[in-house]
Amino acid sequence: DVWIINGVGNGCLLQPEAALDFGNAGTGARLTMGLVGTYDMKTSFIGDASLSKRPMGRVLNPLREMGVQVEAADGDRMPLTLIGPKTANPITYRVPMASAQVKSAVLLAGLNTPGVTTVIEPVMTRDHTEKMLQGFGADLTVETDKDGVRHIRITGQGKLVGQTIDVPGDPSSTAFPLVAALLVEGSDVTIRNVLMNPTRTGLILTLQEMGADIEVLNARLAGGEDVADLRVRASKLKGVAVPPERAPSMIDEYPVLAIAASFAEGETVMDGLHELRVKESDRLAAVARGLEANGVDCTEGEMSLTVRGRPDGKGLGGGTVATHLDHRIAMSFLVMGLAAEKPVTVDDSNMIATSFPEFMDMMPGLGAKIELSNAQ
Repeated sequence: DVWIINGVGNGCLLQPEAALDFGNAGTGARLTMGLVGTYDMKTSFIGDASLSKRPMGRVLNPLREMGVQVEAADGDRMPLTLIGPKTANPITYRVPMASAQVKSAVLLAGLNTPGVTTVIEPVMTRDHTEKMLQGFGADLTVETDKDGVRHIRITGQGKLVGQTIDVPGDPSSTAFPLVAALLVEGSDVTIRNVLMNPTRTGLILTLQEMGADIEVLNARLAGGEDVADLRVRASKLKGVAVPPERAPSMIDEYPVLAIAASFAEGETVMDGLHELRVKESDRLAAVARGLEANGVDCTEGEMSLTVRGRPDGKGLGGGTVATHLDHRIAMSFLVMGLAAEKPVTVDDSNMIATSFPEFMDMMPGLGAKIELSNAQ
């Protein structure tokens, strides 16, 4: 698809005529809060039942420091309204958790703020926003100190220039056909044009450590980002301990990694998963309950998940998974159903279109048998 956007210029957005409805899109909501929050106007945000349960305080707090007034439901949840200041205050903000969404929201807020807005990032997260803003001409610099702490500075109210961008394949969406190919005997699948930014390749690295046959082909630069094709062949996997510091580079991929671990020899230990508690669902609990419902031996900790795999898949499957309106839970357990002895049922698949609208058409094209019930 080709999208053509005619920009109005930095600082020239207008107050929306109605509330902005983000459905189930948490990233879209949080980034837009940053983008519009520092404008002298009122902007309201709404979402579906799942998004309305998600806390937005981590983005709203730095915006408050910049002078934005917030009217929100209990717990800084949607529906909420931002009332921008006459002139926003540039801030220096140390991100208290590894969150690319918070970092990006503050940088986008800095676009329309006079002076220099600084984000201090103790743990590096995906850096697409920094690269994108630099590509559009923003005055943005990144420095890393001797302790590995990143200092990202953006000078606001500068001119941005439209660009032609080729958007590569999302690693988080790539994860589903990739793991499916590893688990289904005889598979040999090539996935083209995959983003290989080092801040996003934690799952690929982990799967390779587990013994996955993943071949990186045609590695190249496109739009300032590392891109490649991936050839994936069915593989016998073994359990590993995933370093907790790897979490920021694969935070959305843990559910489908847990599926891969269910068919691996031995024990896979995933730690540092506290961010999964505040995703579209309590994603850590949802994964654990889904695994248990389908015969997988697993242990859920406060910030960890341990999965003891069954390489032959015998006895796995046969359960129904509560997705809690979470697209990644739905896709992960549909992938499980491809390799399990018995079919796996998810209670809802409609929300998959939130991040991967082609999933339900693409997977049968790869040989998957997915049946929709009348209720869906």
